Amino acid sequence: MNFNRPMVLVFLLWGAFSCKPTAENENEKDSFKSVAIKALPYFNTSDLSPTWEGGTHKIPPFAFLNQNGETITNETLKGKIYVTDFFFTTCPGICPKLTKNMGLLQTTYENDDTIQLVSHTVMPWNDSVPVLKEYALRNKVLDSKWNLLTGNQEALYDIARAGYFADEDFLKTRDVNDFIHTENFILVDGNGYIRGLYNGTLAFDIRRLIRHIAILKKTDT
Repeated sequence: MNFNRPMVLVFLLWGAFSCKPTAENENEKDSFKSVAIKALPYFNTSDLSPTWEGGTHKIPPFAFLNQNGETITNETLKGKIYVTDFFFTTCPGICPKLTKNMGLLQTTYENDDTIQLVSHTVMPWNDSVPVLKEYALRNKVLDSKWNLLTGNQEALYDIARAGYFADEDFLKTRDVNDFIHTENFILVDGNGYIRGLYNGTLAFDIRRLIRHIAILKKTDT
């Protein structure tokens, strides 16, 4: 049998590269054993460039009211690993998915006192303490695990933009009057440093977040 050697070589090279895993499917890059990560980076700047050299940007001081009318501050969360997001109770779009996936995290870490969940409303003129309480009851929020926060609009928007780097559109427009609507879940360590960002609507990113929390629990000091 005669083979065309150039054609065989092309076929073999195509086969080798076509079998190479990529990070574009649900087996995202850090899940492969060959590139498994052992520590998480820090995100110190608004362009969200990761660095492994240490944290320089801490979440600034804040004070908001939760669904029970209790004041939640940095001190409340000191020493805790927490996941935070931004939502509003009447949102018909991505917010139900965000709440559902926060609920999944609540179930996952229900008996783990080192992990907390924090959701900030971006519509505080509507989402008062009683409204948040009703929303919490409807979505089976555990008060000991998950705080829904409201307060001064300027303070909430400032913490989203300057604290958590959660408003990507603001980086482009710099318009303080823009409405914040983001699908990001932000992972914060016990010292107040940002250690990861995830799409809170995607199942594979929630799995990545859970893996990263496990890593952070081993390395966070």
